[in-house]
This record gives sequence, structure tokens and C-alpha cells, in this order.
Amino acid sequence: MDLSFTDTQKMLVTEARQFLKSTWGTSMVRKLAEDTKDYSNDLWIAMAELGWMGIVFPQEYGGTGGNLIDLCALVEEMGRHLVPGPFCSSIGLVGLTLLKEADNETRSLMIPKLASGQITATLAVTEETGGLAPEDIETICVRKNDHYILNGIKLFVPDAQNVDYILIAARTGSKPTNISLFLAPTGSDGIDIRAHKTMSFDAQGELRLVNTQLPLSSLIGEFNNGWPLVDRALQLGTMLKCAEMLGGAEIILDKTIEHLQERVQFGRPIGTFQALQHHCANMAIDVEGCRYLTYQAAWSLSQGFNSRKEVSMAKAWVNEAYNRICTLSHQCHGAIGFTMEHDLQLYTRRARVQEQSFGETQFHVEILTKNIGSLRRGSL
Repeated sequence: MDLSFTDTQKMLVTEARQFLKSTWGTSMVRKLAEDTKDYSNDLWIAMAELGWMGIVFPQEYGGTGGNLIDLCALVEEMGRHLVPGPFCSSIGLVGLTLLKEADNETRSLMIPKLASGQITATLAVTEETGGLAPEDIETICVRKNDHYILNGIKLFVPDAQNVDYILIAARTGSKPTNISLFLAPTGSDGIDIRAHKTMSFDAQGELRLVNTQLPLSSLIGEFNNGWPLVDRALQLGTMLKCAEMLGGAEIILDKTIEHLQERVQFGRPIGTFQALQHHCANMAIDVEGCRYLTYQAAWSLSQGFNSRKEVSMAKAWVNEAYNRICTLSHQCHGAIGFTMEHDLQLYTRRARVQEQSFGETQFHVEILTKNIGSLRRGSL
């Protein structure tokens, strides 16, 4: 397992960082916080023109034929700059699922449009319990003649109010894993989407399905056997969330070091005080831990392995490490870091919400506990 970047990946990271630094800033993040649409159309179009949406799709569908490490590196840069929008939802959660599981007609119709940025999509799984296990899905789907009828409520659906299609996980049988996936346009009759307000101003929504009729062609994968697809999509989404958090952790460390070098107190830069140097050292250790575990999960997923262990290890660590990094950065900055005018609070808010996305720490620790045997034997 080699986690070092290739020359092409280094070039991708450099170009992405330069592009986002020149076109996107925290002032725009603040502006969008007051907008009903959580992302910039201009930025989305520019990202599409750079080929970012097609990075993991084959060339036959308009993509560039990249891999998950490429995607992970790109999302890391987006995390550094707090880039909003349904990128991970469209490409990671839905696009890769359709690429692998959809029939030829659906794949040929959807993937080129996702790869070019013409359409956006997301995955709806979470419901009232907030759980990510198959037994937590209570949205019901029944077949009636030549269509399916769905009823239920999905909560905290990422980017729900900003997408064109939603991939919906619904219960189609009595067994816990009797789950099926259905692709629905957001403008379908019986679909009502309401925005959630979160402390990080990110786009999450509530999806209400009331006798929503979908054609038989909306089924993705096998009827009653969709949970493996959902689980794989959740693993991809969790890994990408870790990459996004890693990017945020990196830039917080960079900005903290910059502040300690510039801020003078008691006649000297405060970065010369040993206690603050210790804080930076601990932050750097946490950043490197986040990096290793995130890219280990990305590599495992890219090889097609059962990566639940690696993904849960990454999310359990990144959740705690990112919050520790934010806390230590606030201690280094003092009161100024808590003001609305300072950028640090934007990352801290985002960290608190990202910690809950795709499973909080205890959820992933429990998964690791159940797999302790395989952890001891090792799989790397």
C-alpha cells in the first residue's frame, strides 16, 4: 500500500489549491450562509469546466478515468476552502453507485450529465432514529401494477434542496436488510423538500414522500437487495467526509502557526512560548493521523476490498482529532478566534456538524468493536 501521491495527483492538488485560492474565499462562505441556495452556480460551472465532476468516471461517459485517491485529494482541497455544493453527494454517493449498479440505459443517461455538472444528485438514508443501519429505515415502498409507491420521511439529507435527483433507500420487505434503492427526480409529485438550518450553514434537508409514484425503471440494483449498495455508498461518503475534514484541519494548523509567528506579546512573538509550540506539535500529530487513516480508507475502497473497518477507523479518529485541533487553535488565538469576523469559527462550526455526518465517533467505535478479531489479525 503506497499512500504517496503520483506526479499527476501532485499537479491536481497544486492546480486545485491555486484555483480555489484565487476564486473562492470565506467572505463568499459568509454570504451564502444567508442564501437559500447553499452553493455558487459560477463556482460549480468553473469546477465542471476543470473536469472535477468527471474525475472518477470512465472516459466513455465523459470522465477522465481517475480513481478514488484522485477524488479524495480533490475533496481535501475543497475542505481547506470550505467549498459548498453537492459535489460529494453527486459524485461519491450517487454517481459511483449508478456507475456500478444501474442498468445500461440509466448509466448512459445519468453518468455523462453528472460528469459534466449538468445535473446534481444525493442519497437519502437517514430517518427519525438518525441511525445508519438497515433496521433504521422505515420509509415504505410497495409495488402497484407498473409503478412503485413510496411513503416516509428522510432527515438530514445532504444537499437535498439543491439537487435534481435523489437516490432513496426504502424498505421493501420484512427482513432488516430488505432495502431497495430508487432514483427519483426532485420535481416528482409527492416529493416535498424542506431545508434544515444547521450551525455550520451547510445544506441539509428533510425529504417527505407522500404516495410518491415512481416508474419500475427507477429501481437501482436488485429489488429487496439494495442494502449492500447503500452500505458501499455510505462508506464512500464517510471517506470523503474524512477528506473534507482533513483539509479543514490542515488549514487551521497553517493559520494557527501564521498567527503565532505574527502576534507579538511581552516583547516577542507568542510562537516562541513553549506551551504554544506544544499545542502546534499536538495539532500536527493529529493532522498526520487524519491523513494516514483517510488515505488508507480511500486506498482500500479503491481496491474494491471490504473497507468497513478502515472507513470506521478513519471517521472515529478524524471526528475527535479535528475537534481537538479546533480547540487548540482557539486556545492559541484567544478570544479573537470566537468572533464572527474571524475565519476560525467557520471551521469550528463545520467540524461540529461534520462530526455527526455519516456516523458519530461512538457509532464507528462500535463497528470496530464488532470487528476486533479481524483488527488483531490485520488485513493490510
